[in-house]
Amino acid sequence: MSHPDSTAIPLDRYERRILVALQANARLTNQELARQVGLSPSACWRRVKALEDAGVILRYAAILDPKKIGFGESVFAHVSLTRHSKALSLEFAELMRAQPEVMECFFTTGNADILLRVVTPSVSAYDHFLENVIFSAAGVSQVHSNFALRQIKFETALPLEAD
Repeated sequence: MSHPDSTAIPLDRYERRILVALQANARLTNQELARQVGLSPSACWRRVKALEDAGVILRYAAILDPKKIGFGESVFAHVSLTRHSKALSLEFAELMRAQPEVMECFFTTGNADILLRVVTPSVSAYDHFLENVIFSAAGVSQVHSNFALRQIKFETALPLEAD
């Protein structure tokens, strides 16, 4: 899989306004969005389409309350690998992409090689995930898990200034 281009795209004030508005409510109609950002509907649509085509807008999604749908445990797993190789890293990354309970996966610096954010319905479900996925993965040497006690902040919007 190719890596997305990490070069920041210069954004004008209208594009920033569009992104701020869509991060707050992606269900805005084009008419509503255009009115909010101060553009005509056709100009607004063209800019949104350009932002999508450039990969700035990756997708639109509904944000769910995990507890209300039975995913009450949020766990941060710090995974260390036995060795550092491109093949092992790619294999582990592909395995994590295939796990629906893995919400985020980062290669990191520091005491562990990988940081996972995992959601599960229970501690025993997390234990099952560890036994059947993580401990079965090639090259895993150790895992340190931290269970979240309570969430203090959760944001999905990037901190863009509208103007």
